[in-house]
Amino acid sequence: MSKYSYMTQEGYDKLVAELDDLKTRGRSEAAKAIAEAREKGDLSENAEYDAAKDAQGLLELKINEMELTLASSRVLDQSELDTSKVVVFTTVTIKNMKNNREMAYQLVSEAEANLKEKKISVTSPIGQGLLGKKIGEIADVTTPNGVVQFEIMNIELL
Repeated sequence: MSKYSYMTQEGYDKLVAELDDLKTRGRSEAAKAIAEAREKGDLSENAEYDAAKDAQGLLELKINEMELTLASSRVLDQSELDTSKVVVFTTVTIKNMKNNREMAYQLVSEAEANLKEKKISVTSPIGQGLLGKKIGEIADVTTPNGVVQFEIMNIELL
């Protein structure tokens, strides 16, 4: 895994906002849940208290992971990217050579990946197979069902 996580300014800002929300509202709600559970009596037999403490621990773990991601992230200026080949943040249109179906995906960092938005991670098998390819080239992507070939149809910045 690379030392840095490359992100768009939009993705970075979204992650900062989510982290801020978890630190303020999330921590406040966790503390409130613990306080309510504590009021219900004996802590040694209080499942609600244990659940609230576990939820607080998971929240703190998520906050820590997000802080580490932000600390190692670098915001790239998309206007300076080379679109002659597939690189992070380019949107690539590919054609499955087996069924001739065309798909378009934007290659992003792991933190920004979202299949519903057609954003795939550069560290995913498809992302790794597409990186560095030019229009017209064939990318061999290893999947659990074997190797799938994709032809690079178009590369652009959106």
